[in-house]
Amino acid sequence: MKKVIVACGSGVATSQTVASKVQKLLKEKGIYAQVDAVDIKSLNQYIKESSAYIAITQPKEKYPIPVINGIAFLTGVGMEGELQKVIDAVS
Repeated sequence: MKKVIVACGSGVATSQTVASKVQKLLKEKGIYAQVDAVDIKSLNQYIKESSAYIAITQPKEKYPIPVINGIAFLTGVGMEGELQKVIDAVS
């Protein structure tokens, strides 16, 4: 199963909210992927196993996987476009 990670400072509040929402949206579209919330300090260990990274804050590094705007899932602004990037990454 493909994996998507969502990271925020603690890996608890914001990233958990976004991870749950993305998981639900993918399931509604019949796409099954594991969506995990992690804290930003442990991000590098999860990047290697993931198909996409949903960032809550603007990343300072470049990553070898697609980086998706997590704020779109909180605000709804541009969410469909960002969701499509997730779908493309896990398909």
